[in-house]
Amino acid sequence: MTRFNDSLKPSRRRVLQGAAALAAGVAAPALLRVRSAFAAYPERPVKIVVANTPGGPSDLVARIVSAALQQSTGKTFIVENRGGAGGNIGMGYAAHAEPDGYTILLATSAFSVNVGLYKHLPFDPHKDFVAVSELAGVSNIFVVRPESPAKTMKEFIALARENPDKYNVSVPPIGTTPQLQATLLKSRENLPRLAEVVFKGGGDALQALLSSTVQLASNSLGPSSSHIRAGALRGLAICSEERWPDFPDIPTMQEAGYKDFVFATDMALLAPAKTPPENVKWLETETLKVLSTPQMKEKLHKSGFLVRPKGGAAAWARMTKEMGTFKSIIDQAGIKQM
Repeated sequence: MTRFNDSLKPSRRRVLQGAAALAAGVAAPALLRVRSAFAAYPERPVKIVVANTPGGPSDLVARIVSAALQQSTGKTFIVENRGGAGGNIGMGYAAHAEPDGYTILLATSAFSVNVGLYKHLPFDPHKDFVAVSELAGVSNIFVVRPESPAKTMKEFIALARENPDKYNVSVPPIGTTPQLQATLLKSRENLPRLAEVVFKGGGDALQALLSSTVQLASNSLGPSSSHIRAGALRGLAICSEERWPDFPDIPTMQEAGYKDFVFATDMALLAPAKTPPENVKWLETETLKVLSTPQMKEKLHKSGFLVRPKGGAAAWARMTKEMGTFKSIIDQAGIKQM
């Protein structure tokens, strides 16, 4: 009978050591691949979804920020407009996109407004997203054409009461803060026949005023500012607590005689829930970096926006708080859920 030397017998310790070495050999390349993938993110274009048509405030901010991110990081960022249904189409699309960090949403105040405005949403506002960062905010404004006989808000309202069939107002999609403020104005000032002409985006709503299709536009200061500077539009009142520095002659709604009439369009970046935390963190870090530069602050300010370089936690806290605030405004204006 052949006998093995005891020294050649595989001890339990040797077996375990061998298994550990084999596992380490297999795991090492996998670990390297994971680290390599993390270091390379994003390896392909990151799509920023704007739930409105081109030309509005969210589209302007998305294009300014995406260009800055591309220049700063050397990565590719593109803007995709998916307007419609008060922003719900684009927000629903982003919510159900692959949670890999390559599709993110530029959310406006409509994200918080729609919670109280719609009975059913194509996404869960509390569970389907994670916040990346704040971006910018802009006050809303009421504007008319320069030849309009109304030089103040009170004059416009008086004209609309005297000639209800001759005056209407263009607004961005239902659920945006400019649309809400127009509805609230009609409710407070008893103007049921002041028709709201709803457009897919803020840019379209301004074009309707520029072409004299409507007599008043309730819009964001961002896309309105260039037309005001050019003399193509005239601001009647700005819906902020203070006058805008670049337009010191335009009074606030409070100064015009309308208390508690502060409306703004705030913007933030959101990613689909379950997006890898390291990708969200990368996006947050890089976005805050470009927002904090003097060049970005100046560029956004000239376009009518105030920069808000705050992280995802601050953005989410603001948005969730506003859900209750806008619900109260909707109830006050007597707007029925859709």
